[in-house]
Amino acid sequence: MMLRKSSSHLLAFASLVASGVLLTGQQPAGGPYTAEQATQGKAAYEANCASCHGSDLMGAPPLAGEGFIGGWRTRSTRDMYNLIRTSMPADNPGGLSENNYANIVAYILQYNGVAAGTTTLTPTTDVRIGGPSPAAAAPAAAPARGAAPPAPAAQPPAGRGAGAQGAAAGGGRGRGQEPPPTGLTVKGEVKNFARVTDDMLRNPAQGDWPMLRHDQYASSYSPLTQITRDNAQDLQLQWIWPMNEGGTNQPSPLAYNGTVFLNNTGGIVQALDGKTGDLIWEQRLGVNIAMRGMTLYNDKLYLALSNAHLVAINARTGEVAWDVAMPDGRGSSSGPLVAKGKVIQGMGGCQQYVEQKCFISAYDAETGKQLWRFNTVAKDGEPGGNTWGSLSSLFRAGGETWITGSYDPDLNLTFWGTAQAKPWMPVSRGMYTLDKALYTSSTLALDVDTGKLAWYYSHAPGEALDLDIVFERVLVDSGGQNLVFTMGKDAVLWKLDRKTGKYLGHKEGTFQNVWESFDPKTGEPRYRADIIDHEVGQWIDGCPSTEGGHNWQAMSHNKATNQLIVPISQSCIAIRAQKIEQVAGGGSGGGADRRFYEMPGTDGNIGKLAAFDVNSLKETWALQQRAPFLTSVLSTAGGVAFVGDLDREFKAVDVRTGKVLWRTRLSTSVQGFPISFSVDGRQYIAVTTGLGGGSPRLVPSTIAPEIRVPTTGQALYVFALPEQRR
Repeated sequence: MMLRKSSSHLLAFASLVASGVLLTGQQPAGGPYTAEQATQGKAAYEANCASCHGSDLMGAPPLAGEGFIGGWRTRSTRDMYNLIRTSMPADNPGGLSENNYANIVAYILQYNGVAAGTTTLTPTTDVRIGGPSPAAAAPAAAPARGAAPPAPAAQPPAGRGAGAQGAAAGGGRGRGQEPPPTGLTVKGEVKNFARVTDDMLRNPAQGDWPMLRHDQYASSYSPLTQITRDNAQDLQLQWIWPMNEGGTNQPSPLAYNGTVFLNNTGGIVQALDGKTGDLIWEQRLGVNIAMRGMTLYNDKLYLALSNAHLVAINARTGEVAWDVAMPDGRGSSSGPLVAKGKVIQGMGGCQQYVEQKCFISAYDAETGKQLWRFNTVAKDGEPGGNTWGSLSSLFRAGGETWITGSYDPDLNLTFWGTAQAKPWMPVSRGMYTLDKALYTSSTLALDVDTGKLAWYYSHAPGEALDLDIVFERVLVDSGGQNLVFTMGKDAVLWKLDRKTGKYLGHKEGTFQNVWESFDPKTGEPRYRADIIDHEVGQWIDGCPSTEGGHNWQAMSHNKATNQLIVPISQSCIAIRAQKIEQVAGGGSGGGADRRFYEMPGTDGNIGKLAAFDVNSLKETWALQQRAPFLTSVLSTAGGVAFVGDLDREFKAVDVRTGKVLWRTRLSTSVQGFPISFSVDGRQYIAVTTGLGGGSPRLVPSTIAPEIRVPTTGQALYVFALPEQRR
């Protein structure tokens, strides 16, 4: 039931852990729902929500525990019901019955310790959520920073590989169970840790992977050459590390000086010996981590939490160095970028009609102090403020930055993509489709020192079909030009000058029929006439679908061949706008009905892996298959690209031809960010399996139901060549 883009939209539910529910009028007998409703709600939750949020409600985002606290203490169950109804399930917001939505709310209340009563909860029940949590229902609080952490009930041994996991991997909290311990639950020290410098993030050592997508240019490329197109077929499994079960698992492991840093669901961070798989230290934060992205800098590991906090962990010992709330912030499903001593973080959950708009913000890497912010939605009287038609500032929403940006240290600019305006379809927003709604669906280039806008490029003015262009910005120097590339859910690969934002070209990565034309000079696209003139209640067809021609699974710039290798999905949609009431505090992360179907001309192949020449944008090869690709692409100087898919397969392909060189089947769907690193002269390939997530998983489950995925099996797998073949 998770909204595809961001965990923080569920801050609306944040104080359900509260014990008391106070009526705005008269207090009912007991709680605001019946026990029978909660029983029915559990069944509805398991059918529609558990795949994302977990059977224990501790998925991403969590609906129980510490990360669930703090949000709407003065708001009501009616507001909560309306938010769920208009944004979930992710593949069909508003698609459940009123009774099912009310019952799910009842179940979430019950799970978090709110007692049942004799009053049936309905869509119009107006109960304010507030008051302190009872000891019986409250999750364990994290220890005060600097205080000694509580001792775990049973400390796992620091043994080898899979056998070492023990209690360290423990699942989320279920009903009637004690909450897991928080704090530093396994103590240890990374012996050979050296401080990470700015130069190391720009150009990492060959054997390291110190940040999301490898480097500040977001290349997702390893210069290691030991594994080649000639020997990749000899890859063997070296060790496995089972990960925490429960919740959406899209990890972004890092590797530095032979140590692997791994983010688990349930707020668990671990340091592992990259050669043996031994556990070095484990930190349990008690709050879900933004899975897509961590970064090392100086002596710290930086990450973002679902409760809109930034955390710096001592990378050597696992101890928390600082934990700060982002002022006026909302959480994100992706973590921070470090540039020039600043921790730069995006934001999700921007669908509400509130005065404070979402923003990109920077924080001092040593203290966590906020240094600047840039609002991604322009208000009246601001530059770009006249691009929202007649819509008042209050009712302008969207512009999430839920994918981590990139950085050019020579230009001192950071590049970020923004999501579309909300709700999805302009008629639901009260806008005309040709209103550009700045700075949504754009590339933003910001000065790292000040946060001021250097330039922007609007890729999808008035975006109308949930085909946002929020994804990675890959920085490439080629042909004497400084370039920035991105591809959005419309599967259009964009090429811009990163100094000025000038349009230099585009390439359609798969079949698309939403854009009728592109201006040959500016690149500005124009929708088909029926999309421009769509009305509430009218079905509109479009390809690709909201699964994304391209989604969060990042492309790779293979520097050896000067190609961009991009995971693409091929499906289509019929979408129908809903009427969304414009009331303060309202809004919708979706606001449309959706139906999905196979893309014409693909022979049922949902997954596509394609390579494009950087200079010409010509598609040089493509690999198509039934299952969609669910990992980012890792490519190497050895001529090999690695990618994983929904059907549990992890494969190596030749970067020159797309020919499959090697494949293996893993425990469950292969999902996350593969990396390559070296220890003692040996090259390793690491990849994770995971469950949960939004449209890239949910749409294929609708149009390719024969792909059946085990409901457990989240783990880190590490491969290498046999010792004698290196």
